[in-house]
Amino acid sequence: MITQLLIAVSGALVGAGAVVLGVKKSHNAKLSLYLDQAKAKASAIEHEAEKLLQDARIKAKDIEIQAQRSYELKEQKLVSEYEKKFADLEQKQKDVNTLFKDELKNIMIEKDELKAAKLELQEYKSELEKYEVELKTKLEDADKLIEKSAGMTKEEAKKIVLKRVEESSRAQIAHIVRKYEQEAKDKAKKNANYILAQAASRFAGEFAAERLINTVNLTSDDIKGRIIGKEGRNIKALEMTLGVDVIIDDTPNVIILSSFNLYRRAIATKVIEELISDGRIQPARIEDIYKKVCAEFEQNIYEEGEEILLDFGITDMHPEIIKLIGKLKFRASYGQNALGHSLEVANLAGIIAAECGGDEKLAIRAGLLHDIGKALTHDYSGSHVDLGAEICKRYNEHEVVINAIYAHHGHEDATSVESAAVCAADTLSAARPGARREVLEAFLKRVQDIEEIAVSKEGVRSAYAINAGREIRVIANAKLINDDEAVLLSKEIAKEIEEKVQYPGDIKVNVIRELRAVDYAR
Repeated sequence: MITQLLIAVSGALVGAGAVVLGVKKSHNAKLSLYLDQAKAKASAIEHEAEKLLQDARIKAKDIEIQAQRSYELKEQKLVSEYEKKFADLEQKQKDVNTLFKDELKNIMIEKDELKAAKLELQEYKSELEKYEVELKTKLEDADKLIEKSAGMTKEEAKKIVLKRVEESSRAQIAHIVRKYEQEAKDKAKKNANYILAQAASRFAGEFAAERLINTVNLTSDDIKGRIIGKEGRNIKALEMTLGVDVIIDDTPNVIILSSFNLYRRAIATKVIEELISDGRIQPARIEDIYKKVCAEFEQNIYEEGEEILLDFGITDMHPEIIKLIGKLKFRASYGQNALGHSLEVANLAGIIAAECGGDEKLAIRAGLLHDIGKALTHDYSGSHVDLGAEICKRYNEHEVVINAIYAHHGHEDATSVESAAVCAADTLSAARPGARREVLEAFLKRVQDIEEIAVSKEGVRSAYAINAGREIRVIANAKLINDDEAVLLSKEIAKEIEEKVQYPGDIKVNVIRELRAVDYAR
């Protein structure tokens, strides 16, 4: 049984080995077939690659040949152009040389002619000097003969004749001088009145009164509580940030902003309107809106200044001065808006300067900038005249503009027609009816104080405030005060007025000393 089992196992192993050998032989045959196919494909690919490489080499050779031909053609063209230009240059050089030779020849000819003319002129000069000597000799002989026959020298005769002519003409000359002096005065006064009348009639400015408060309208009274805030926190922040007094009273749907500074007041009005529109009223938001509105105002005043310059046809001006012109809108003097006043003065000065034969554009420029210092008086100490002159000097404005700034308040004399026109225009704009307003009681009190100061001085008989309080006319006793003391008296009165009286602009102190002698013929 075991033997049979072993025989069966051996037979099975032999059969399995035969199967394995058959399978391996079949697999090797397939591998050989696949290897032959791969070699055939590789040979075909290699052949195709060699063909492509050969084609590429042929194309590269063709491109190289074409590039060489193109280079040779361009080289030939450039050489041809160079040779042509060189030939043209040589021809021009020959033409220039020919022209130079011709001009040199002409110059030599003219030089010879000039030399000949110079020699001829010298000959004429020698002959003229000879004739002058002969004429002088003959005149001296004639003078000697006349002196011998007249019995006096030439100088004595000349003095006698001149003296008689002077005596006979003296009265006539004096009469003519007086006549023309009077005519000149009359004509000058007539022309001045005509020019001022023409200027005033050709320009009429509007009166714009400025108040010391602004009002902000509210949609309801509930907003007042939000503006005040908890324990007054919001209203305190508003007043500290904006620099104005915020007045909240029983007036329905209105709050009042009070400040002497128009610029701050306008910014405050805009800030509160923005806060009301936004709805968030709190200290942090107040500061944010304030910064935003300030930036907008700076841009707006610059643009407004540019528009004004464009209207006047002025283009060359420093940006800082342009900004100050726009800022004049927020400055007032006795109810008269500073920008409106400056525009009036610019227009009037231009008309007056044109009538007088001056520079109209320069006069307009000087009139526009004559009060530019008023835009700085809220931020810097000093008079608007000094501040305006300093800012114009810093930005290299014309000397006529600076002179007009000083002259319109009497700090300097007007040195040009344009400066004088600005002074006249400033007076016309400020003094015309309705241009400025002030409280009547304050005005009367100021005038009374000025007169009392003048009358209190020793040797003063009477004093009168005239020209709307801009001048004080002091009548001094001639027996008690001499001419030198009158000068000192005017200075003392002016100094005391400066110390005790508040007033706009300047006050002229005019001391008059007069002695009258009276007698009767019986």
